[in-house]
Amino acid sequence: MAKITRIKASDGPSKEDKSDAPTITRKKVVVKDKKSSKSKAKDIKKAAKKIDSANKSKKKVFILFRPFVAFGRYLRDSWHELRQVRWTNRKTTWKMVLAVIIYTAIFMIIIALLDLFFSWLFNLILGKG
Repeated sequence: MAKITRIKASDGPSKEDKSDAPTITRKKVVVKDKKSSKSKAKDIKKAAKKIDSANKSKKKVFILFRPFVAFGRYLRDSWHELRQVRWTNRKTTWKMVLAVIIYTAIFMIIIALLDLFFSWLFNLILGKG
């Protein structure tokens, strides 16, 4: 629970005070954190469900079916991961593709120039050219 003190300054005198000076009133406000109590209850329920699902998934399976169960679990988990992916739009995808192509072309040119330089250097050292 958070305790908040709210201070209000009024422009005119209050009913009790007839002086011309502005008055300041203080009021203590206690704010309950509703979100945390609700989220705690949800977290407890989620944890109970995870424990139940973990206990259910650890059932003894006949040894010949274990690879199929593991493959099914892999497909299920992969599907859950794919649903969580944020896919980019077409424009951003093409920008990234173009950047990769340019980056690859630049390094291809650098490697080709280094190859030509070292082949010329080795031919010069070995006396073939």
